[in-house]
Amino acid sequence: MKTISFTNFRKKASGFIAEVEHGETLILLRRGKPVAEIIPFSDKVQTTPSWKRPGIRLKLKGSDLSSAILEDREATV
Repeated sequence: MKTISFTNFRKKASGFIAEVEHGETLILLRRGKPVAEIIPFSDKVQTTPSWKRPGIRLKLKGSDLSSAILEDREATV
């Protein structure tokens, strides 16, 4: 990963893009603070992050838990 100033990137953009084509990642700085990350393009299909995928649903044979709790509450009254 290479860190460069925005001004330097504008002056030598063609050379830096060639570096990205060869796998280099660039971080652009403006006034010393990161403003952009330039990464090589990937044809890989990006998968959905696990936190965005639907959760696992468990299904059990028999009565559901809420019914069992309600029955237990009625039995103890």
